[in-house]
Amino acid sequence: MTVTRTLFGRPLRGVAFDVAVAALVVLVSLAAAVNQPGGWAATAVGLGMAVALLFRRTHPSAVTVAVAALALIQVIARWGPLIYDVAVLIALYSVVKYGRRLRDGVLAGAVAAVGVLLAAAQTPNVIQWWVTALWYALVTGAVWLVALNVRTRRLYVLSLEERATTLEREREAESRAAVAEERTRIARELHDVVAHSMAVMIVQADGARFMLDRDPAQARTAVKVVADTGRQALEEMRRLVGVLRDAGPAGADGADGLAVAADPEHRRLALAELPDLLARFDDAGLHVRSTVTGVPPALPPGLELTVYRVVQEALTNALKHAGVGAGVEVVLSYTAEAVVVRVVDDGRGRPLVSPAPSGGHGLLGMRERVTVYDGSLTAGPRPTGGWQVEVRLPLPSEPATEVIAA
Repeated sequence: MTVTRTLFGRPLRGVAFDVAVAALVVLVSLAAAVNQPGGWAATAVGLGMAVALLFRRTHPSAVTVAVAALALIQVIARWGPLIYDVAVLIALYSVVKYGRRLRDGVLAGAVAAVGVLLAAAQTPNVIQWWVTALWYALVTGAVWLVALNVRTRRLYVLSLEERATTLEREREAESRAAVAEERTRIARELHDVVAHSMAVMIVQADGARFMLDRDPAQARTAVKVVADTGRQALEEMRRLVGVLRDAGPAGADGADGLAVAADPEHRRLALAELPDLLARFDDAGLHVRSTVTGVPPALPPGLELTVYRVVQEALTNALKHAGVGAGVEVVLSYTAEAVVVRVVDDGRGRPLVSPAPSGGHGLLGMRERVTVYDGSLTAGPRPTGGWQVEVRLPLPSEPATEVIAA
């Protein structure tokens, strides 16, 4: 990040340049004080112009008025054009470039034209008047046009910077909205998991109550299922609260939206449905190969849902960007510590005529889901072409118990 040093709210480089310009006018005024017409009085006019130029960026119109008034004094006193009159051109340049409205620059140009006529009027004959007037007009006009060109480019650059800043803010706002929406969706799905666990606990508790006297062994098994399911539900509830807490102000909307999860049409997705998911993407045009290594443990429902959504979003992205006909390999690796999901495409498909629908927000949504379970996600292009997504999700410290409904 570039750090710009300032002085009195102005960039230090600009202040130093203005001081150097004013100092040059001061030196010229002092150097010519002895030989120039008007002597020290004319030098005082030059010093006044130099002081005014210090504020040419912040108050260009006022500086132009001050310099023009001092130049008028010089013309009235008939001291003739002096070397420090370059301050008039600098003030004209400044008001055209830095003025809030171009109208100020146009008025300054008109005043400069009058000043050219008055300065040329001090010449002794008509021919010299024309030569002097033409010379001053060419110099003044060139300065005005150069300043206008610089002003146009400056405003164009400022508009580009403002547009870039606006686009950056919009992207950040869209990113925050996407994160909030994805967190709300994750919260709804975790809510389903917790609600399912609660229902199982109620059914098993009722079964244990009725079987307590008839079959104590089966009652103990039911009570154990209740305990294990309760621990699992408590863990999922902790993650649910964590998602809503991290969502900040959007958490309230997410909490209100949890009621949607009670829709009877809504069903909980599990790893058992992965083959159907892969088959759907294969029918859509991807050449999907799947591999499973290791022994799949009993995963908590929320973790199963995360694995399912990661595979779904990775395949959707492959269909979008790699295109129809691309080869995709889905690898699920189970270890004692974690489950690793790896989705790799070769990037050799054909572009889609219409984009494939997404179940979330791409890598942003996957990262949010993986973060809920303290996992890690790496994604990026492969050296040989295509794209790779790899997710590592640590397993719970204690194996989850299979939930058996009575």
